[in-house]
Amino acid sequence: MGHLTLNHVIRAIYGLSYETFEVTGPQMVLTMKLTTFAWNVWDGRRPVEELDNWQKEKRVVQYPSLLTFLGYAFYFPGVLVGPYLEYAEYMKLVDGSLFKLTDKADAQSKSWFSGRRMVPNGRKRVAYWKMLMGLIFLGLFVVFGGNSSFSASLGGEFLKKSLLTRIAVFQFYGFIERTKYYAIWTLTEGAAILTGLGFTGYSTSGASKWEGAANVRVWSIEFSPNFKVLLDSWNMKTNVWLRECVYKRVTPKGKKPGFRSSMITFATSAFWHGIAGGYYLTFIFGGFIQTVARLCRTHLRPLFLPANYVTSRTAPPPPQTPLKRVYDILGTLSSTMILNYVAAPFILSTISDSMIAWRRLGWYGNWMIGVAIVFFYGGGTKFLRRLQADRVKKAGVEVSKKDDGKTSGTATPVVQVPPLDDVAQQLEKADFMAKMRD
Repeated sequence: MGHLTLNHVIRAIYGLSYETFEVTGPQMVLTMKLTTFAWNVWDGRRPVEELDNWQKEKRVVQYPSLLTFLGYAFYFPGVLVGPYLEYAEYMKLVDGSLFKLTDKADAQSKSWFSGRRMVPNGRKRVAYWKMLMGLIFLGLFVVFGGNSSFSASLGGEFLKKSLLTRIAVFQFYGFIERTKYYAIWTLTEGAAILTGLGFTGYSTSGASKWEGAANVRVWSIEFSPNFKVLLDSWNMKTNVWLRECVYKRVTPKGKKPGFRSSMITFATSAFWHGIAGGYYLTFIFGGFIQTVARLCRTHLRPLFLPANYVTSRTAPPPPQTPLKRVYDILGTLSSTMILNYVAAPFILSTISDSMIAWRRLGWYGNWMIGVAIVFFYGGGTKFLRRLQADRVKKAGVEVSKKDDGKTSGTATPVVQVPPLDDVAQQLEKADFMAKMRD
């Protein structure tokens, strides 16, 4: 991590672009692998009863040989941009235990496969499809990327357009900017699948599934109903690394992760990405977005669901009523607009360029998030709770006083943004408890 940060600093000092000097991408992947391996070895020396399921599955009890370790560290399909994988998963790929026989295999098949590396059929089909999709995304970026990027918003031609046109065109810019990430991650996923990595079993129809090497879910990003789903579908392997190797590890034994754990995780994520000011502008603004997204899900979403529907982790998906469809469409549009707005500083890198772009967009993202925060904390939360409580009461549904009329649960935290929402939740909880005592 220190060597990686040093290279980030060197790039910043000498003003080197990624096209001129780029070694940090492979180093970022290697940082994830080495830190994960270190924790896996540590878990291999801890009592099993102290470990959670992920730690038990990934623990390393015996040191590998130098050749085996280098094979893991420089696993060829993922050496440049991923996919990141744990040592235990790599060894399952190497020794073939990843492809253990299922009940479908008969005795003759088991006898024939004995001693062989049993890679299920279907991986080439999936790998070539990933290659095709990656090339399509790459083609889109090559054709449109020159004139349809966030940097185009800094030019004079962009300023000649009306505000609404600029906002609309900017959404297209955002999609084109994402295609380069879709391309590299989809291509490397296909390459990994071709080696056998990513096997996750069989579908109900008997076809092999290869979902374990995915780093991005394009559909879930472009048509996400909310910002939480969007973030969970982007750079998924990094999310796993931050959660398992930072978020959980800095939490004191016997306690639940809180503000301190979230803050350390955010700082790690930020320094891992780099030191450009635009990165931190994106991450910090993302913290406010997370708060608004949670408030919408907790207090606004229930009004678009049947009054007798109560959300829980085990509950089935809510029925797709006309109102729910309206909510999902509005959620997709707002999530996409906010994503493109908050991602611009990350791509533009500098705070000055980011401010120029945001100003030319009429600060629409700041208005969306700012107005929402003022509404929810200025009395909107109470108003929406009363509306929902009245709906629930008319429907004859029993709701505990603790729930205060809410029928939609909060989302799990996003580990790549600063824990501003943790502070907001604590303040909300303190206010709620004070009212309960009164």
